[in-house]
Amino acid sequence: MTNLQLTLFGMTDVGRVRKNNEDAFVVADLGTTERVHAMASSATFEVGERGVLVAVSDGMGGAQSGEVASFLALRSLRLGMSEGSPSGAGVALQNSVEGANKNVWDFARAAGKQGMGATLTAMLVHGLCAYIAEIGDSRAYLLRGDALVQLTRDQSYVQFLVDRGAITPEQAGVSDYKNIVLQALGTHAEVAVAMLRVTLRRNDRFLLCSDGLTNMVPDAELHAILRGASPEAVCTALIATANARGGQDNITAIVVDVGGDAAPVATAGDRISVDAIQPMSA
Repeated sequence: MTNLQLTLFGMTDVGRVRKNNEDAFVVADLGTTERVHAMASSATFEVGERGVLVAVSDGMGGAQSGEVASFLALRSLRLGMSEGSPSGAGVALQNSVEGANKNVWDFARAAGKQGMGATLTAMLVHGLCAYIAEIGDSRAYLLRGDALVQLTRDQSYVQFLVDRGAITPEQAGVSDYKNIVLQALGTHAEVAVAMLRVTLRRNDRFLLCSDGLTNMVPDAELHAILRGASPEAVCTALIATANARGGQDNITAIVVDVGGDAAPVATAGDRISVDAIQPMSA
């Protein structure tokens, strides 16, 4: 009997400068009611028919509004995924992100907290694929063998400038505008969800994280740390490194290892193939 397993660990830290932690994460086995927002040690999930959801959200808005936004975004996402979709896992994930946006938008307007919002990067492991949805600049990476690939693309002002050749990636990393996102949950009535799909290989290692990590730790160091032992040890090292560099923001990381015998082992030269999924219109 073949099976697919995920061994993972998630961790969030306030950092060295901020007073409140506006980051949050969720891990949920969609075949049960089990969901976690904090972890004491690594956990292993059998991927069933409904799949396993992991997500990171970085809140914004000040006066604790960011904490509310990230919590509400993840809660809405999880509840939305319980409904599923006859059109498939990717559509279900997209619909849930759009529903989370509506809930944060409606709450912000009702509470007089316009400007409240949150980034969201979510991964649904279903079958032998990982479906990834992104709003904002929290990231997803995949380490396969010795190759590390950033799967998501920041929806940020500096990435917009890099894409047009106005500045270099190095300049973007030190720009005063690097924290300006072009899209966030709850800041507009509608969002355009960036969707992609990756076919899994045994021993793949995914990282989902907030920009409090990637603003402090460059990709070369992420690569080196991600080649470490357990997901728990890797998360701990990532957050410790970000804090050692100043911990200018809240820091969140989830590391997910793919195991079991359902996914084939990557062969030599097996490149990471990322398929962009055209968002479905309502």
